[in-house]
Amino acid sequence: MHAAVGDQLHIHSRSVGMVDQKGIITEVRGTNGEPPYLVRFEDGHEGLIYPGPDCNIEHLPSRGANH
Repeated sequence: MHAAVGDQLHIHSRSVGMVDQKGIITEVRGTNGEPPYLVRFEDGHEGLIYPGPDCNIEHLPSRGANH
């Protein structure tokens, strides 16, 4: 898994009735975009995340395209 600052981390719920969590990656602490990631979640809390199989990264659109 590779990410960059500003990408969105989406943690899918593993149980019925629990909500998914989404947050913005504010810091990449691994090498070459690898985990761990410091993430600021929608409710304002921050955490150091080692994403598991229930997570995906939603990358920022390329800034070079059409700009």
